Amino acid sequence: MAMIKKAVKGMRDVTPEEMRLRNHVSDVIREIYESYGFTQIETPCVEHIENLSSKQGGENEKLIFKILKRGNKLDIANAKEENDLADSGLRYDLTVPLCRYYADHAAELPQPFKALQMGNVFRADQPQKGRFRQFEQCDIDILGEPSNLAEIELILAMSTVLTRLSFKNFNIRINDRRILKSMAAWAGFAEADYDAVFIILDKMDKIGAEGVIEELEKAGYPKENASKYMELFRLLEGKAGEEALKALSERMGEALSAEGRSNLEEIFSAVNAAKKDGWTLLFDPTLVRGMSYYTGTIFEVELKEFHSSCGGGGRYDEMIGRFTGQQTPACGFSIGFERIITILMEQGYQLPDEKEKTAFLLEKGLPAEKVNEAMSRAEELRAEGKCVQLLRMAKNKKFQKEQLAAQGYTEIKEYFR
Repeated sequence: MAMIKKAVKGMRDVTPEEMRLRNHVSDVIREIYESYGFTQIETPCVEHIENLSSKQGGENEKLIFKILKRGNKLDIANAKEENDLADSGLRYDLTVPLCRYYADHAAELPQPFKALQMGNVFRADQPQKGRFRQFEQCDIDILGEPSNLAEIELILAMSTVLTRLSFKNFNIRINDRRILKSMAAWAGFAEADYDAVFIILDKMDKIGAEGVIEELEKAGYPKENASKYMELFRLLEGKAGEEALKALSERMGEALSAEGRSNLEEIFSAVNAAKKDGWTLLFDPTLVRGMSYYTGTIFEVELKEFHSSCGGGGRYDEMIGRFTGQQTPACGFSIGFERIITILMEQGYQLPDEKEKTAFLLEKGLPAEKVNEAMSRAEELRAEGKCVQLLRMAKNKKFQKEQLAAQGYTEIKEYFR
């Protein structure tokens, strides 16, 4: 008989203890997001390969789990490239399926449409600690709202979730792609080089300003451009929020994107007026967010005490139009569900009190009337909202009771012949 193999590399099993925590966190997220008017939808895990490889997903498109064509469609002998063999694949995020969903259902959806999605996504990535090939994502998106009311709602909703889950003193870092581009242009970089420059800039927290200058030079950009670029970031050291925006505007003058600056100033004003203490909204001119489809505001959540981020997003006004042919403003945020679960488990997060748990232990050979009595009583308790489990009494009754107690069963009733 063949041995059963372990779980596929990069996939993992979830224990009952972790599952209870995951369900609790999902319930908190759903409750709060629904209070902000978001409506939950669900899309299939499988999408047409054309949608997944439409150049909307950036680097993630290199990580698609592709599904072979079937039957007569599978023509291995005449296949010239990989896509000749595949007609569908597993989704690598929830944004591309949302765009396809909106394209299919826009006529029947409210405007703007506030979507909540929670589900597993799949990436053929290199597994490592905290990174899996199957993991849960949790997204909120507002489609059809052109103003920064969308960004403000997303920031407030997401911060409320983190606060409810006992996270404190976190930062929400915010930037605008229009500001990023105007800074690069002011330093002398060509528009065609922006994405390559931003990829290097994104490393600044690891390699510092001098490291960025060095990498830009290695990439073939003039040293004077690189030095002028870093001058702006040094100017903003120790400054935050509107103070940093003002300093940037004074240095760059009309070269700074007026739309980008006005957008961020309005967001700062509204969010700071509405938010509660415990977290900070910060302007971070080094924030890039890797996806080139972002068109305006971008943001990321930084958990300072855990030295990590736990989600991010931004405005992507041109993405849906590539599916529908009609431009639709869109802005979204994805919370790092798996990262949050890992941190809460490491911190020993206390779940709220569960239902009262009762166990009935039925001795072997128990007469039918006694079994029926136990069954009836169990149904009565369940109707009262309690959790009841019926079990055959084990030979080692002491160990059985210890196991039940460890699972939270506070009352154990024994039925004997």
